[in-house]
Amino acid sequence: MQRRHFLAGAAAAGLTAACKPSASDTQHITGDFTGIHIARGHQLRGTTAWPAPFVQRRTRVLIAGGGVAGLAAARALRLRGMDDFALLELEDSAGGNARGSHINGIACPQGAHYLPTPGDDAPVLQDLLEELGLRQRVAGRWQYDERHLCHSPQERLFFHGAWQDGLLPVQGVGSDTLAQYRRFAALVASAQRAAPWPMPSANRPLAPMQIALAAITFEAYLGNNGLTDPQLRWYLNYCCQDDFGAGLSTVSAWAGLHYFASRHGFHAPGTEAEREGVLTWPEGNAWLTQRLAAPLLERLHTGCMVLRVEQGKHGVTVDAINTRTQAVERWQAEHAIVALPVFVAARVLAQPPDFLQQAAHRTTYAPWLVANIHITQPLVDRPGAAPSWDNVLYGAPGLGYVDAMHQSLHPVPGATVLTYYRALGDASWQGQTGPGAGRQQLHNSPWTTWRDTIVAELATAHPDLARKTDRMDITRYGHAMAIPTPAAMAFLHQFRSQNMPQRSSIKRKQLSKALQSHAMWAPQSGRISFAHADWAGYSVFEEAFALGHAAGEQV
Repeated sequence: MQRRHFLAGAAAAGLTAACKPSASDTQHITGDFTGIHIARGHQLRGTTAWPAPFVQRRTRVLIAGGGVAGLAAARALRLRGMDDFALLELEDSAGGNARGSHINGIACPQGAHYLPTPGDDAPVLQDLLEELGLRQRVAGRWQYDERHLCHSPQERLFFHGAWQDGLLPVQGVGSDTLAQYRRFAALVASAQRAAPWPMPSANRPLAPMQIALAAITFEAYLGNNGLTDPQLRWYLNYCCQDDFGAGLSTVSAWAGLHYFASRHGFHAPGTEAEREGVLTWPEGNAWLTQRLAAPLLERLHTGCMVLRVEQGKHGVTVDAINTRTQAVERWQAEHAIVALPVFVAARVLAQPPDFLQQAAHRTTYAPWLVANIHITQPLVDRPGAAPSWDNVLYGAPGLGYVDAMHQSLHPVPGATVLTYYRALGDASWQGQTGPGAGRQQLHNSPWTTWRDTIVAELATAHPDLARKTDRMDITRYGHAMAIPTPAAMAFLHQFRSQNMPQRSSIKRKQLSKALQSHAMWAPQSGRISFAHADWAGYSVFEEAFALGHAAGEQV
């Protein structure tokens, strides 16, 4: 993804200043904080004594957590013909960071909003897409349903007062900038030749070269290679924030390179590049999670907060509070799949294994804000590239917005929802910096402050935004995703190398299946399996789905 420059000059600067709306310009915009019940999670943190269990239930397998990993585990159980299980989810709907909503009848995402078409390193995910009718084999070749592939134009950047195609700043940049683009492209290509960069990565040990990259920040890696260009660094910082919730100075060099090496590479201007296939829907990845949740029926229990997980000789006991009745329910199961963030898992397990405590200690989480902005009519556009699915403003604190109606085939544009994203892993607030400051800013700033801040930011490119907006719903994630810091990646590499089954230990008749599926392992302790994107070190659909499927296969 790539971006552009602003038109220099006093006239452009004056226009930008004139676009900033005053507080009175936004008073007509209604809305609220939606989607996440923050008080529920804080209740778990702040309460030490709970009522005695009011009711007892039994099931063969209990899944704690209804995000992508928990839903994938449930699907794996169903594929095995195992129907005796239950899934407990804290929120009122399953999906985790991949849930959706509606504003005035228009579907929109409340989190993750796309899925790159998976490669052969993700056969289980490929099977899911085939199951859902998103791809099929035609004349011996796989084809994706074009209705679900992102329509063109796909992305654009507001740079130097005009829109450009793509997100890498190219228009008006100097020869030194272009040379650094080519240099970074060569480094990515070299990394791809030196080692595999599969997606998902959680079940493949790192090569020695990758271990060295995981130990340093992406910023240090760029400095070691003389890559100092501001446009290149801005773009790479955007990419890191977009996928990992934090920027160059926080994420590991392995993560920064994996963003490109595992998928589309990095293509400098002037080189031929085939655009990566991207699946997207108006409601984002909620399209997928809703279909994963639908077959569960009465086995899905929403509004249930897991309080305690205790492993015994003959089974697992799970206590959970029903947030609707405030009654504690006790579940007895033969096995449990804990598909919770590692910091929550470490808190609720009665006797957490050492590896879980270490993972929780070393994992840092990025806060996120997602704002769904309902506009009543099309916005007046600046010069340059046409309105796109993904629209980014160079130098802005946010990550831009996607258009919920971009996939629509309506011939005349009309009302739509613009979904704005901001990662707060590197936030600065009241003299503090980092994820903790981001969480404080996220939770303590009133909805009206966020509304006015977001409108002012986007008004640089859309001066009529305030006038045409009538509602803004904001979803806050205090611990949205694990950040792949050097400390976290070093621990996860060591843990995998010590605990992942070696291929030499796999029986010959199992070998072909093991080589075909890279989702054959998830962390396990006795009767408890762990499944969450945290065990990959970063949060994307591919990793969570693979880990959840693996946990569902091994119980």
